[in-house]
Amino acid sequence: MPAPDPLHDLGVRTGPDGGTIRVWSEHATSIELEVFDDGDVGWATSRAPLVRDEHGVWEAASAALVPGARYGLCVDGPVGLEHAFNPAHTLLDPYARGLVPVADGSWRGVALEALVDGGFDWSGTTKPRIPLDHTVVYEAHVRGFSKLNDRIPEPLRGTYAGLAHDASLEYLTGLGVTTVELLPVHAFVSEERLVRQGRPNYWGYNTLAFFAAHAPYATAAAQAEGAHAVRREFAGMVRRLHEAGLEVVLDVVYNHTAEEGRQGPTYSFRGIDNAAYYRHDAHGRYVDTTGCGNTLDFGREPARRLVLDSMRYFADELQVDGFRLDLAATLGRDDHGAYTPEHPLLQAMLDDPVVGDTKLIAEPWDVGPGGWQTGNFPAGFSEWNDRYRDRMRDFWLGDLRRERETGTAGSGIGRFATRLAGSSNTFSVERGPLASLNFVTAHDGFTLADLTAYDTKHNLGNGEANRDGTDNNNSYNHGVEGETDDASILSARRRSIRNLLATLLLSAGVPMLTAGDEYGRSQRGNNNAYCHDSELTWLAWSDSELDARLLATTRRLLRLRAENPAIRPVRFGRFGESTPSASQMDWFNAEGTTMTIDDWHSPEQRTLQYLAASTPEFEAFNRILLVVHAHETETEVSLPTHEGVTGYTRLWDSSGDEPVDVGADHAPGERIAVPPLSMVLFRAHGER
Repeated sequence: MPAPDPLHDLGVRTGPDGGTIRVWSEHATSIELEVFDDGDVGWATSRAPLVRDEHGVWEAASAALVPGARYGLCVDGPVGLEHAFNPAHTLLDPYARGLVPVADGSWRGVALEALVDGGFDWSGTTKPRIPLDHTVVYEAHVRGFSKLNDRIPEPLRGTYAGLAHDASLEYLTGLGVTTVELLPVHAFVSEERLVRQGRPNYWGYNTLAFFAAHAPYATAAAQAEGAHAVRREFAGMVRRLHEAGLEVVLDVVYNHTAEEGRQGPTYSFRGIDNAAYYRHDAHGRYVDTTGCGNTLDFGREPARRLVLDSMRYFADELQVDGFRLDLAATLGRDDHGAYTPEHPLLQAMLDDPVVGDTKLIAEPWDVGPGGWQTGNFPAGFSEWNDRYRDRMRDFWLGDLRRERETGTAGSGIGRFATRLAGSSNTFSVERGPLASLNFVTAHDGFTLADLTAYDTKHNLGNGEANRDGTDNNNSYNHGVEGETDDASILSARRRSIRNLLATLLLSAGVPMLTAGDEYGRSQRGNNNAYCHDSELTWLAWSDSELDARLLATTRRLLRLRAENPAIRPVRFGRFGESTPSASQMDWFNAEGTTMTIDDWHSPEQRTLQYLAASTPEFEAFNRILLVVHAHETETEVSLPTHEGVTGYTRLWDSSGDEPVDVGADHAPGERIAVPPLSMVLFRAHGER
């Protein structure tokens, strides 16, 4: 028989005769449960001491711990550099499923029964389980997505229910994305610095509780009804998205907590066992690999278990489909603070029967020593590929600037092609192209439209004298900073946007589209809009603010990606072998001959023809030809002559504002004109 699990059932479990609470603390000398009056969360009506076992787990039963009970913990312990015990403070249970605020700035947990016991009906819905090669991630903010959508009733806008409304679902399914990745929805608070400035933490990367959905994203009616109604609305959102065939992935922030640095607020972990939950140096100071004041210590089993239990709760009871792990290198740091892909937490995620069955996406870096780990996560994780982001931005924007300023782009097309084909120089053959989560923009940084309109960040509205946000944007304003009426500059910007969108959606790997980029949303040059909960960050829905032509282009590209499996291989091919679900890739220059070393590396030779043929395993055979031309002058290409190819049908090109649904047929060897700075996609006909 397996050994008993000493950390089982942490948090509150309710029953008809009350409930039981279990809390882990290695160094505490006493813990007391307080249960508070339903109408006054400052008045404790019941107290019970917790008893410690040999594993540091403290437990108590109380008849007052019924569903809906508000409760907290008073914890005492030794004095010392690493300790912060204060029995006068009422602390939040780290496993609390629901929360209620107190006027003094502290929080109470709310005891919740299992969701199904509360009468929630999943109506037979199941997880869509979309294969990675069919996945298109859409990164969105719960509040910002629907706040301005007048097709949604006003009380629902900016809420979980607003995201689940028919108008939202019709838009998302009509766009063609498969997987909605939500910025943090774990309960969070704004940093004390922002509160003093009168600004909010809009993005939510400041977690207060890892088991509770953020209440302000629920409707006012649900908030008034209480924590159980907030959770029910969140689950209802997941159910509705699943009914529409859409997955839900959560951006989760396990690397640090809202308790900030040592002088920050004490909500939970610091008062329960500061020395055991956080990393410290020999002098008792926090080791901060997150840049946020503190770092959870994943060299210890209780911190690892906290993460796994949280993920399992959301994936099982609340049925979410996956997780994007913020600053995930921190989650893989061992007892000595060094990152290792064999870290017990990362391996446990993969091995867990619930968590390991979800999509796992790592942001593969943090700000600590050796923190950049792109390509170094274990098989089973996809990773945000910052190398892809930087190369594609530089190819279409930085190189264009250099060519205009110096007469040469400075680099050839080889590194672009490597990223287009799945970044095999970053991810191993065993992991394959789907280990690469491709993105050009994300919530953090310029929007796609701003990437083509601003050379520098414009963050004065953030209150930090424009010091915050990255200066390494790889952007290009095309000659004028910001807004302009110059038709030629506006046309050039739209062309660059189309090229970047096409590159993203036609690349091997898993693409991530940032909400609003599909129609040209701008943040007026702010590349760090984390503290703006306003129309600056909310999605626009009025016709006057949407570029309908760009939206149609995005929809067209997403449809083409879905229809052509050669674009989305599952595996890397091996030379001379036939690998199932890989794409056979052949590369030709403008003359239709195989690329030479000079063709790959010469800044003057920036025209490429990419012929990709699928190796069928689950879908019919498919072959495409993508022509990429990255000079500002028109050129001619000779379409490749290749065994089995009898002709090419033009599917789309990036030269015009309007997407073309039906194109001309061309023969192998035929010479065709390719407009400046453009991409042309063909379907190749013939036999395998």
